[in-house]
Amino acid sequence: MADLKGALIGCGFFAVNQMHGWRDAEGARIVAICDRDPERLRAVGDEFAITRRYLSADDLFADGGFDFVDIATTVGSHRALVELAARHGIATICQKPIAPTMEDAEAMVEACAKAGVAFMVHENFRWQSPIRAVKAAIDSGTVGEVFWGRVSFRSGYDVFSGQPYLATGKRFIIEDLGIHALDVARYIFGDATAVTARTRRVNPAIAGEDVATMLLDHKGAITSIVDCSYATRLPIEPFPETLIEVDGSKGTLRLSQGYHLTMHSKDGTKVTNVEPPVLSWAAPPWHNIQESVARIQQHWVEALRAGREPDTSGRDNLETFALVEASYLSAAEGRTVSVAEVIGRRPSQFSR
Repeated sequence: MADLKGALIGCGFFAVNQMHGWRDAEGARIVAICDRDPERLRAVGDEFAITRRYLSADDLFADGGFDFVDIATTVGSHRALVELAARHGIATICQKPIAPTMEDAEAMVEACAKAGVAFMVHENFRWQSPIRAVKAAIDSGTVGEVFWGRVSFRSGYDVFSGQPYLATGKRFIIEDLGIHALDVARYIFGDATAVTARTRRVNPAIAGEDVATMLLDHKGAITSIVDCSYATRLPIEPFPETLIEVDGSKGTLRLSQGYHLTMHSKDGTKVTNVEPPVLSWAAPPWHNIQESVARIQQHWVEALRAGREPDTSGRDNLETFALVEASYLSAAEGRTVSVAEVIGRRPSQFSR
């Protein structure tokens, strides 16, 4: 079977990881790239030997010759580009966050559904092998019925040097990082029905919040805490590890710093090293994130070939984005916010 042909829009900081992932993917390859910045376009094109280069997305789609598009741009351009792809009947991957507003996000999902094209959000954290190991351990039944959990990402890492635009937005940590942690909470504990959130800006040099704590009520009477910080200085910097705690009726599970997975039950305690592999193009400490990029892209290829909805489809991601919106509303108004308050149409209402 011939490889699926893809195009990449956006050749910025993180897109290089995606290009490496596509080069390794089985069954797909990138044949064209697009960016408004000629220098970034040249740099990525030269590094990955892509000769078809475009400064305009309209020109890219007019020429065609690809099966899917990977949109790796900033959030303000997502809706226009996804709807452009839908009009051309092209399957689409979109970087997170899916959109600036829930209205935009729902419009994007609806446009792809009406066009009959696959739509996936690049929500890669749940594809990290340590997080997959946590889910597999829970599914094995060792800890029994889960009733409480925590997803934590606390760091003092300087993310602004590589992505300076992150310091300028009124929204920061929930929209950029918390969205990943919230999606991991959904993946592990199931959909949430309500959020209680508190935020704070510790770093005076940025515009948005850099600390957030969110209490989630999940279906099935599970409570979880999702906490994120870029203002936490620790003796050993954990970036970019996500730490997870799970309490169940038969035992406990802890994914701790250094990728140690500890399972405890009446049968004893077992500690396993679940550190992800360092891919040939990756480098610590980013190898955790980089591996998840390759894994989600391979999932996309397999889902597209099989004609099935990807796990982090646009329809599914509305539930994650709704938690982001609910968290900001909760923090602003100092109250618990129901997810139903912020999501207009339930994801199940969109055609699969």
